[in-house]
Amino acid sequence: MDLTGLAVGGVALLAATAYGLVHRRRAGTVRAVPADDSTAPLLAELGVRPGAVTLLQFSSAFCAPCRATRVILADVARATPGVAHVEVDAESRLDAVRALDIWKTPTVLIVDAAGRIAGRAQGTPTRAQVLAAVDPLLPSERTPA
Repeated sequence: MDLTGLAVGGVALLAATAYGLVHRRRAGTVRAVPADDSTAPLLAELGVRPGAVTLLQFSSAFCAPCRATRVILADVARATPGVAHVEVDAESRLDAVRALDIWKTPTVLIVDAAGRIAGRAQGTPTRAQVLAAVDPLLPSERTPA
């Protein structure tokens, strides 16, 4: 038996497992992003309206996680006053995908009421993750959902 081949295979298996665990842990996590007013015209063109926190979802036709993300975001928008959900087909809006640095679907941009991107999640976020990201962007006098 060749020990070198066995060692290389073991290292490759260990590296793939580590990558998978890190990827699973980070999927759906909402990360804050620095405010940038330069994207406001493009966001408005995609359907983001000032005055509401918008969950802007980039999806593709054959993406199963995109369907799960759509259900979660639509539920949050329906149950939370002041929150809207807009879904964009990434394949038909490659200009926006490039301008907004979208690398995979689903990607969710959390846009504040002023029209600035406040957060981003790649993969399917949980309802709790979405609510935690949206809550600080909503007026404090609102009633909880």
